[in-house]
Amino acid sequence: MKTNATYFVNDKKAPLRYGEINLINPKRRRLRGEEAKKGIEALPVFCGFCGTDFELMHMGQRLELSPKFPENEKRLINGHEGVVWVPEENRFAIVLIRGGDSFDPTRFTEEETYFEYGCDKADGLFSDKNYFNPDMLLRLPKEYDGIKKLPLFLAKRLVFSDPYACAVFQHERISDIGEAQNFRVVAAREKCGEKEARELAKNETFLKTVIYGLGTTGLFIGDQIRQNHPDAKILFVARSNEESEKVRFAKKNIKADYLCADGLSEEEAAEKIKEYFSSPASVFVGTSGSEVEHRVAFEQGALGCNGIYDSFSLGPKVSFDTMPFGFKNQVILASINFTQKHMEQAIEILAKSNFDELVELIDKEEFVSDPMGAYVNKIYSKAAPLKTAVIWNKEYVEEV
Repeated sequence: MKTNATYFVNDKKAPLRYGEINLINPKRRRLRGEEAKKGIEALPVFCGFCGTDFELMHMGQRLELSPKFPENEKRLINGHEGVVWVPEENRFAIVLIRGGDSFDPTRFTEEETYFEYGCDKADGLFSDKNYFNPDMLLRLPKEYDGIKKLPLFLAKRLVFSDPYACAVFQHERISDIGEAQNFRVVAAREKCGEKEARELAKNETFLKTVIYGLGTTGLFIGDQIRQNHPDAKILFVARSNEESEKVRFAKKNIKADYLCADGLSEEEAAEKIKEYFSSPASVFVGTSGSEVEHRVAFEQGALGCNGIYDSFSLGPKVSFDTMPFGFKNQVILASINFTQKHMEQAIEILAKSNFDELVELIDKEEFVSDPMGAYVNKIYSKAAPLKTAVIWNKEYVEEV
C-alpha cells in the first residue's frame, strides 16, 4: 500500500523528504513471549516534533542511518509523538513507541531485540496512514471514550506522552537509587529501622534538586518531582531570560526557582547553586545537552556527597575525577526510557494538565512543502517555541 509521508534517507543534501512511499507491515512483538502480530491500520491525526527527529536528519546527512531503517528498507518514516485514529476500533490512541523480542524493551539485554516506531527499525507517525501492533495502541482516559473528534487542547497535551513517560521513569529510577544509596545513612542518623529509613531516604533524595536545562524533559522531570515530593526545593538552571515564557511557566506551575546562567562562569554558576540551597545539591539532572552540566556538578562541586547525577542529555560526554567522586559516594544514572505502565500514567496526568500552553502549531502544508527548511528555520531554530506540532488530519480534530 502507498501513502504520503515524511521520511529519512542517507543523503548528504536531502536526508528528509516528503512524498509517496510504500508501507510495510511486518509482524512485531510488544514483549518477549507474546504473539508476533501484523499491525492494524491507523491514521495519524496530530504529530509532535522531537529533538530526536532533528538528530536523525543529521545522521542521514552523515550517511549513518542504515542501522535505523526497517529490515530490507532504505528509508524510515519518522515521528514518534502524537495521536492516531484507529478505524477498526473506532477510537483514538497513543502509540506505545518501543517494543520487541525482549521482556522489557526499555531495559533490553544484549541477546534481546527492540524497535521504536519512528526512530529505530520501524516506521512512525508522519504519514497519512500506517500500521501498528494492536497491543501497542494505548487508550485515552475513560472520559474521552466514544469521541469522534479530538479536542485541540487535548491533542496538544497528549503529544507529550512520550517525553512525559520518560520523566515518570526518571523519577522512579532516581527514587529507587536514592533510597538504596542513602537509607543506611538515614537509619544511623535517625536510629530507626530499615523500612522507615528507606522511605525517609527516598524523599530526602529530592530535597535539593538542580535541573540543568529548561526544555520539555527538564520541565516534566521537575513536574514529577513536585507532584511526588511537595517539600522539594527545585532550581532550574538555564540561559533563558528570566521573563521568558518557559521560565514563567516553570515558576508558576512547578513552583520552582530559576537561575539564569547566561554570562556566568561554571564556577560562578556552581557557587550560586550552593548559595541557593545553603549546600550542594542532592540531585543534579542534566537536560541541557551541554557538557557544562557535568563540569558544574563535579568539577565545581555543585553536587553534594551521596548525591545522584541524572544524565538525561544526549550527546555530552560526562567525566569526573575519581578521587573526590569516590570519597563523595556519588552515583551517575543514565537511562532514557519508559515502559507501557509509565506511558499510561503519563496519558492520565497530561489529560488533566495545562501543558497544552507550551505547544505551537506549524501548518501542515508549510511543513510538507519544505520539510528540511521547516526543521532548520522554524521547528528547531533558536526562535522556536518549546514544542512544535502539526495537525496531520484535520478531519479528526476539533479546533475550537
